[in-house]
Amino acid sequence: MVDAADAIDKARAAVSERAELPGMSLMEHLDELRRRIVHSAAYLIAGFAFAWIFRIRLLHFLQAPLLKVGKSLVFTHPMDALNLYLYVALLAGAIVASPFILFQVWLFIAPGLYQKEKRFVWPFMGATVTLFLLGAAFGYYYVLPGAIKILVIDFGHDFTPMITIEDYSSFFLSIILGLGISFELPILIFFLALFGIVSPRFLWKNIRYAILAVFIVAAVICPSPDPWTMCIYAIPMLALYVVGILVAWWVHPDRKRSKEAAAS
Repeated sequence: MVDAADAIDKARAAVSERAELPGMSLMEHLDELRRRIVHSAAYLIAGFAFAWIFRIRLLHFLQAPLLKVGKSLVFTHPMDALNLYLYVALLAGAIVASPFILFQVWLFIAPGLYQKEKRFVWPFMGATVTLFLLGAAFGYYYVLPGAIKILVIDFGHDFTPMITIEDYSSFFLSIILGLGISFELPILIFFLALFGIVSPRFLWKNIRYAILAVFIVAAVICPSPDPWTMCIYAIPMLALYVVGILVAWWVHPDRKRSKEAAAS
C-alpha cells in the first residue's frame, strides 16, 4: 500500500511539473489531434495500397501454416474471398505504415515532454516496431503451427475439418495481434516509469503477480494443457517483464535525481 501511495504521489508531482510547460489551448489540441489522425489515415491508406500489390503472396503467407498440415481454407459466402484479400492487405499495410503512424503519435505527445525526454523518439519507434514484429513472428512460427497441429490434427483427426476463411482469419489475428501487443510490455513499463508512476522496486516486489498474469495469458493462447508447452509461451513474456524492470531502473526520475545529487 505504501508503494502504491508513493507511486500516486510521484505521478501527481510529475503532472504538476508538466503543467508548468508551455501548453496549447483545447482547440489547438483538438486541431493537432485532427491533423495527426488525418496523417495517420493517409499513411495507412498508402500502406494498404502498397500491400495490395502483393496480396497473392501475402495470402500464401497467411495460409502457409495450414497448408503445411494438408488443409486449405473454404468459404461459405461469395464475398469471403474478396474480404480475405482486403484483410491481408490491410493487416500488412498497417504493419508497413506503423513506424509512420507511431511518429504521428509521438508528434502529438511531444509538446508535453521535456527536451531531454524527446530524445527517446527514435529508440521508442525502433523498439516498439521491433518488439511487435518479434511477438508476431513468435506467434506465426511457433504458436500458430502448434495450435493448428494440436487442434486440427491431434484432436480433430476423427472429424472432417472445414476451416472457413472467416474463422481462420479471426484465429490468425487473435494470435498474431495478441502476442504482438503482449511483447510491447517493456514499452508500457518505459512510459510508466518515465512519468514516475511505477518504480523498479515496485515492479520487482510484485513480480509474483506478474508471473501469475503471464501464465494466465499463456494458458489462454496455449493450445495444449501440457505445462511444458505453456512454459515455452510464458518464458518470453517473463523475460520481457524483467527487461521492463531494467528499463524502469534506467529511466525512472529517482535514479536521475540521485545521479544529479551525487554529481553536485
